[in-house]
Amino acid sequence: MVTLNYKLLPTLLNGPLFINQTFVIQIKGAGFNYRIVYKRLYLHLKNIKTMIPSKLAQNLRGSEIIKIAGEINELKRQGQNIANLTIGDFDSNIYPIPADLKAGIIDAYNANQTNYPPADGVLSLRESVSDFITKEYKLDYKPNQILISGGSRPLIYATYLALVDPGDKVVFPAPSWNNNHYCDLLTAKPVIVQTLPENNFMPTAAELRPHVKGATLLALCSPLNPTGTMFTKKDLEEICDLVIEENASRTPAEKPLYILYDQIYSQLTFGVHKHYDPVTLRPELKDYVVFVDGSSKCFAATGVRVGWGFGPADIINNMKAIVGHMGAWSPKAEQVAMAAYLKDAASVTSFLNGFKARIQASLQALYNGFMELKAEGFAVDAIEPMGAIYLTVKIDYSGKTTPDGTLIKNSADVNFYLIKEAGCALVPFSAFGTDESENWFRASVGASTLEEIEAMIPRIKTALAKL
Repeated sequence: MVTLNYKLLPTLLNGPLFINQTFVIQIKGAGFNYRIVYKRLYLHLKNIKTMIPSKLAQNLRGSEIIKIAGEINELKRQGQNIANLTIGDFDSNIYPIPADLKAGIIDAYNANQTNYPPADGVLSLRESVSDFITKEYKLDYKPNQILISGGSRPLIYATYLALVDPGDKVVFPAPSWNNNHYCDLLTAKPVIVQTLPENNFMPTAAELRPHVKGATLLALCSPLNPTGTMFTKKDLEEICDLVIEENASRTPAEKPLYILYDQIYSQLTFGVHKHYDPVTLRPELKDYVVFVDGSSKCFAATGVRVGWGFGPADIINNMKAIVGHMGAWSPKAEQVAMAAYLKDAASVTSFLNGFKARIQASLQALYNGFMELKAEGFAVDAIEPMGAIYLTVKIDYSGKTTPDGTLIKNSADVNFYLIKEAGCALVPFSAFGTDESENWFRASVGASTLEEIEAMIPRIKTALAKL
């Protein structure tokens, strides 16, 4: 058998073809062994085709986080113990979902709540969400202004599809999560605004102002994935005023500038840090803001797949059709259980208090560890924990040489060095749109215990001391 490199063949072949490539054929039998070398091979081929994916599929960028995960899995396969601070998820053995929610899901399945849900979500859940956001945020959205989907990700994509046409400008900060990929899917024009560590990597009105003219969508997130930092009241007010000013300058024939406001981590805020939203600060923006929220992060329920979005009824109605065509509904049993759980305010409060305390303790331990390393003279830094499950850390070792003589060129090299030498995996901000020369990283604490986090600091110290 001869194996050919398909790249040597044209897309469609018919008839004779000469291939100028060396082929070796080994023929063995009783009493003989022939090795035949061909320098030029004559083939007669008929209807040989290679797979050609769509231009969209060809141009989609892969995930840096998946690449890192592959490296981690290979080292784990070799027996190495890796503290995985990469994934924006929870180890469900460390952080299980609320017991009452789990029991409710089981009960719903036992009650055969297994058929299709309504396209916009089970009414009882939309009513519970309406009550929940009124209680938690003092926001007034009726059930017809609320859409349920299988997690928050379909809601973000549906917002893009409902508001953005090919070629439209979408403005978003870097670092941020996945906005570049949604722009790719829609062939929208991404306008990426680089942010600064002195502003906790949150965008400011001054940074956004040069870019909002003619834009259709401004995508914001607070607390922010990947940084775990948050808008101050003043900074968000100034951005809101910028959007109001921009919309006032547009004619009725022009699209307005909308805000996509991802607040999936809004229940996970720590200390003095408070969550703010555009509609509370500027009620006149209510017709121009689509909120994305859900249960995934605040209840450690990433696999339960219950997200909710809310906003202007006409936009939500269009998003409902889009989510329906994608089939991105949340499972009905989970919706029924979530509806009942959200109504139990005492259970929700009890869970959140305990859950937040544990997340905060892990973030604080990691922050304290990096501050101790900084005090000892290591080229590291961190931003205090504010919200979400992430800590922003700086490990500024580009240009250094490893003990085996390898030059560390950028943040990706820093990360893979720490994976191998310290058994600690982070995500460089370059995976979220910043330049690889910026040695800032996301550290996610959801998949590690407090003890594991405390134990990794000495390993990081030992690894960095070798550089």
